Amino acid sequence: MNQPLFNALFDETERRPLTVSQLTNSIRIALESRFIAVWVEGEISNFKDHSSGHWYFTLKDENAQLRAKCFRSTNTRIRFRPANGLKVRARGKLSVYAPRGEYELVVDALDPVGAGALRIAFEQLRDRLQKEGLFAKELKRPLPVFPRRVGVVTSPTGAAIRDILNVISRRTRTVHVLFSPAKVQGESAGPDIARAIRWINLYHERALQEGRHDDLVDVLIVGRGGGSTEDLWAFNQEEVARAIRKSAIPVISAVGHETDFTIADFAADLRAATPSAAAEIVAAREDQICSALDHLGRQLVRLTRFQIVNLRARVQEQALSHAFDEVKSRLAKARARLDAATNACNVEIDAKLQDGRERLALAAASLDALSPLGVLQRGYAIAQDADGKLVRDAATVKPGDSLTVRLEKGKLGTRIERIEATD
Repeated sequence: MNQPLFNALFDETERRPLTVSQLTNSIRIALESRFIAVWVEGEISNFKDHSSGHWYFTLKDENAQLRAKCFRSTNTRIRFRPANGLKVRARGKLSVYAPRGEYELVVDALDPVGAGALRIAFEQLRDRLQKEGLFAKELKRPLPVFPRRVGVVTSPTGAAIRDILNVISRRTRTVHVLFSPAKVQGESAGPDIARAIRWINLYHERALQEGRHDDLVDVLIVGRGGGSTEDLWAFNQEEVARAIRKSAIPVISAVGHETDFTIADFAADLRAATPSAAAEIVAAREDQICSALDHLGRQLVRLTRFQIVNLRARVQEQALSHAFDEVKSRLAKARARLDAATNACNVEIDAKLQDGRERLALAAASLDALSPLGVLQRGYAIAQDADGKLVRDAATVKPGDSLTVRLEKGKLGTRIERIEATD
């Protein structure tokens, strides 16, 4: 028999029992010191997203399973959402969950196996927002025909802002730019882009409330230049997608190169392949219309000249045709009838005028015979008192009154010296 083991049977210290908590704590210390950082690969099952924000799930393979948990402070940095059946590679430390006496993996990093975490995160968010209706076609708004003010959200030091300004300044003189700088790369880029979108919308709303219509923002460009999937990831964040959809201003997403697609592209009212392409879109209408007007003007001149030549040829053709001779003959006959009718009318008008003149002269002679002025011409006079009333009876005046006597030619101012009554 092994001597140390035999002696332990009679050693009071060795025979003293441990509590379950003591033993469990000893196992926890041993596990955590031995497996402080371990990678484990397996399939996720029994995934639960607790109301506290923590994740609980099981990693399993054909022969075994391992309980795992990922605290909220850690999973906010994981760029995809775990799902049952998904094969992953987890990094963490082994520990013991004392209330159940079970060992578990406390996860501090999680990567999908067979597909990139960013790709899975992109697909999961895209599908969830699409089911929510955030990308619905009926939500897409048309861009203004002639934008006067364009908002731009991008990095102040990147190539995107320079490209946008160069294109706009080259293609139009009427579009103004309102720039809201934002980080477009890194962990804080997503919230910063959303903040810049909200700031431009706030500026637009204040201008609208204050009646400053010249300051309204007609369209908003959100984007950046090219880069890796990691570089463009800020535009795949849910906060940016919701800020774009909530914008009262139509949004053009212009992220990366033509082959790059982001969640922002789906949420925006229009996707542009590059920031330069977005600038060409907002400035294209003015440039296109000026070119179209110039083209239409030249086309109108050519068409007018053609019509003149065509009509001139038709007139000449008609002038040389037999039908035109018949038309000329009819016109000559019609002109002769018109001349005859005109002469007859003139004769009738002259006769009417002569008759009117004679009747007017007769009426004038009759009026002249009855006129008081005609009586004066025969040597009579008209007497009027100081009020201009006619004096017909000598009894209506008295000596000393002044009278005005109107003769055929001139007037006399007189004073009554005596009055002689007549029977």
